Amino acid sequence: MKKFEWVDHPSDIGFRAYGKSLEKAFENAALALTEIMADADKVKPEGEISIELQAEDREALLFDWLDFFLYLQDAEDLISSKFEVESITEENEGFKLKARAWGEKYDPDRHGAGTEVKAVTYHMMEIECGPDRFSVQVVVDI
Repeated sequence: MKKFEWVDHPSDIGFRAYGKSLEKAFENAALALTEIMADADKVKPEGEISIELQAEDREALLFDWLDFFLYLQDAEDLISSKFEVESITEENEGFKLKARAWGEKYDPDRHGAGTEVKAVTYHMMEIECGPDRFSVQVVVDI
């Protein structure tokens, strides 16, 4: 199964990420986001970050998950290339995600100068859950 593919959009960049679980689809969505911003193959998975997020629904959780990596890139100059979503669970207040990511300081000379992502959007966002295939679609504002 492919990790992600690009989705046509007239002015922004869209992608659909896949996985055998929702957790894997979220991991591959983060990888797609990294590929927009840099060459993910050149990002060393050195420093580990623990992540816990809570949101009212799956779409908001996906938004917050990807937005977290935009924050790391913008505020702390960190970029990630390896992602492990340990769990996505439904709770009384919505959904909770527990994950880890690995990456390093962004170096445009080594990682490549990708496209600047301004924001994650809800435009065309989709989450599909099947018996053995999950997918998430996201469009980011560039």
